[in-house]
Amino acid sequence: MKRLFNRITTPPTTAALRSWFSTPPGRELLALEQACLEHLLSECFGYYLLQVGCLGLQMDPLRMSRIKSQVVLVPKEEDAYSAQCVVGDPQYLPVASDSIDTVLLSHTLDFSRNPHQLLREVGRVLIPEGHVVIVGFNPWSLWGLWRLLRMRSRQVPWCGHFISSWRVHDWLSLLGFEIKAEEGVMFRPPLRHEGMLQRLGFLERLGRRLWPPLSGVYVILAVKRVSRLTPIKPAWKLPARRIRSGMVEPTANNMRHTKGRE
Repeated sequence: MKRLFNRITTPPTTAALRSWFSTPPGRELLALEQACLEHLLSECFGYYLLQVGCLGLQMDPLRMSRIKSQVVLVPKEEDAYSAQCVVGDPQYLPVASDSIDTVLLSHTLDFSRNPHQLLREVGRVLIPEGHVVIVGFNPWSLWGLWRLLRMRSRQVPWCGHFISSWRVHDWLSLLGFEIKAEEGVMFRPPLRHEGMLQRLGFLERLGRRLWPPLSGVYVILAVKRVSRLTPIKPAWKLPARRIRSGMVEPTANNMRHTKGRE
């Protein structure tokens, strides 16, 4: 665990992340994520929606949700951009337990100091049967290959964790979540030439049909399950034991009936 996440001692600034999402590959990625989140967030209902982090102001996934009470948690006061924003530490969410219906993590795990701790906090604040939507970079993709070629780079987004979806599945399972849906987006390489990205748009259709696990980004919808224990009534009836003479040793009930007859 420590070896996997030692590359990010301090998360990159929100300004740096927003700046990259303003580049051609960043804008293309946000547009695809927006369409995917429109579909998945439509399945989430309730009273409160919490978005942890805000990477790109070009995308506003909360406007697609049917949940009216929405809050965006940002790490610093200068990151706030609207009245919906509150300042807090994502590692220790300033939210009461079992109080949130849906949590949105848009690349939040990719740039978190401790992604597993953040997921534990999400599990704590979600109500039973609440939903979490996770957007993350896929290391087993062209984007993951670009990251390998820039291993020494501290630039966004290549300095991120790029946690595989199967690892996220494993973490969610340990925390009592069940995967409800998963979609992959962005099968094109992260080229900075906007015209080339547009010409490679056919890869999106081919990728979704032929190699969905190799998408540059995955979007996971999971639900918090709560085990319901069914109490089993104990059987207090004691088995009869035989004594040396071959007779059955009387139980307390038999002795009571015998005294009654006397």
